[in-house]
Amino acid sequence: MKIFGPLYDRVIEWSRHRFAERYLAVLSFAESSFFPVPVDVMLAPMCLADLGRAWRYAFIATAFSVIGGLAGYAIGWGAFESIQPWLAESRYWGAYETSRDWLGRYGIWVIFVAGFSPIPYKVFTIAAGVAALNLPVFFIGSLIGRGARFFLVAGLLVWGGEKLETTLRTYVERIGWITVAIVALVIIWLTVRG
Repeated sequence: MKIFGPLYDRVIEWSRHRFAERYLAVLSFAESSFFPVPVDVMLAPMCLADLGRAWRYAFIATAFSVIGGLAGYAIGWGAFESIQPWLAESRYWGAYETSRDWLGRYGIWVIFVAGFSPIPYKVFTIAAGVAALNLPVFFIGSLIGRGARFFLVAGLLVWGGEKLETTLRTYVERIGWITVAIVALVIIWLTVRG
């Protein structure tokens, strides 16, 4: 049964949409402050669809992600009491508590690592606002971390070029089913463990 090939084709088609850059900007902003879908799921197909614009897409993702991070900071700084009940009930509460602890220990380095890595950056932006982390320091850490991540994604795709796109298209079904199997195994492992 072929599911991932048509889905891959659809995502590439969407990434060529005339408003794709606007969607990327909105997703980048939202992901940094409240939305759970990572920017890479849109950035990577857009870069593959138009390798000549990959650096532009990385810039858009970085700029709007940092602006979204500032919005997350503002939420933590000025509106945390209103979101705390929801956050406490969500799966992000443990990450929030960890981020507060890490911010106290490592400061700016946590923002850089959270911006670069796949851990939930939005939780760290809110925690940085609650902790009233120095705003210019927060901005610089976010800019470096998010920029490094998105420009790395774009750079790898430009480097891989047409050959990478062809390879992905050829093996997309296998990659998709392997990913499903890994996710299922992780869910089973977490359920049994816990």
